[in-house]
Amino acid sequence: MLTAEPTAPALRTERFRAGLSETDPQRADDRTSDWLQAVNVGFHDPAWKPEQAASLVEAYLADGRMLTGVYDGAAPEYAWNPKAPVATYATMSNDLNAGGTLLPAHQITSVTVRPTHRRRGILTSMISGDLQRAKEDGFAVAALLASEAVIYGRFGFGAATVETNVEIDARGRLELKTPPSGSTVLAEPARMEELAPEIFRRHLRVTRGALGRQAGYAKRAAGLWGDLPEIQQDVRAAVHYDDAGTPDGYVTYRFLPWETEPHTLKVLDLVAVDDTARLELWRYLGSIDLVEKITASGPLADPLPWALADRRRYQITGVEDTLWLRALDPAAMLRARGFESDGELVLGVADPLGLAQGRWLLQVSGGSTVLTELGEELPQGLPVVEADAAAFASLYLGGVPASVLAAAGGIRGTAVALTALGRLFDVARAPYCSTHF
Repeated sequence: MLTAEPTAPALRTERFRAGLSETDPQRADDRTSDWLQAVNVGFHDPAWKPEQAASLVEAYLADGRMLTGVYDGAAPEYAWNPKAPVATYATMSNDLNAGGTLLPAHQITSVTVRPTHRRRGILTSMISGDLQRAKEDGFAVAALLASEAVIYGRFGFGAATVETNVEIDARGRLELKTPPSGSTVLAEPARMEELAPEIFRRHLRVTRGALGRQAGYAKRAAGLWGDLPEIQQDVRAAVHYDDAGTPDGYVTYRFLPWETEPHTLKVLDLVAVDDTARLELWRYLGSIDLVEKITASGPLADPLPWALADRRRYQITGVEDTLWLRALDPAAMLRARGFESDGELVLGVADPLGLAQGRWLLQVSGGSTVLTELGEELPQGLPVVEADAAAFASLYLGGVPASVLAAAGGIRGTAVALTALGRLFDVARAPYCSTHF
């Protein structure tokens, strides 16, 4: 598929699928190779080797990614690779756990604009056109991970989940207060390419904020990929089995070079269906010999420090926003959301881009949601609030309290209305997304 859209004089936009060379299927075709090179330039990464690019093409096709490149036909004589795009953009789709049902999310990634071509409206053209297409295609929500926070807020994206970076003092092994449950074994790496996605699908179904994963995750779990799409000899994996003998969690990790002081084990990925499996995987990690420190990322609402006999072994070294959302159809988003409290109020969304503008009567009772679109006339006697599109996105999963967003100016209403909104959108446990894309 290829379409062209004008963005500025001498610039053209192309949308296409990644492809392999017709003459050498072990290499990416020229257009895909040029696009990948441009992404590497944008993120300061080294160029892919031909065999690495071919592996990426296969994964991108499995993901269903659509690639976008903006090309400058007036590149001067000494410009770097005039066939490479001066801006890149890619999309795919996976399911988002909204707390009630799984909601297909339009994912945006690989966004770059070369510094020589900024302030020409290229990013605005790419993202606004893409969001409009996504809405027309029936997506209720768009998602991305923001490399720069300032950029995406002006397009209506809001940070919706956070992830913690932690360090665990593992000297003398970790002692957990919880009784052992099930069993944990060192896994056969080759089997993880099949098993890891199965466990993640179960995790996705029960974890608010979780987002389906792209094909590369299974390859990383099996040690077939790392930061580069090539075999990682030092990656290990362990799998936890519940009392019935069913795998319900896995962890992948590597031991950092011996010269690293203190001797450190780095957790690459830890996925569990429930807290029991998560803690048992940590029990396993904490029992590995010759390890003095463990580094990992994890949920804000992590039971581990409370399960440790000495919780001071657990230190949060950083908290980073992870998933950013953008409403395209707030009504569909609200119908998919799981609410943990009852209530009714009028909720409006203000959107300068006009993609998510509207006002609805939201009624929740006993886990059932009724949503009614409203015009200018509002029902009497009910709380009324209005949220900017970015604030609504941050509120949606329950990761940011309504009171905080109101204090920041993103939500407006009376004190009574804001209290009602907070009560309705509060969740017992902060949403968690461990998918990076």
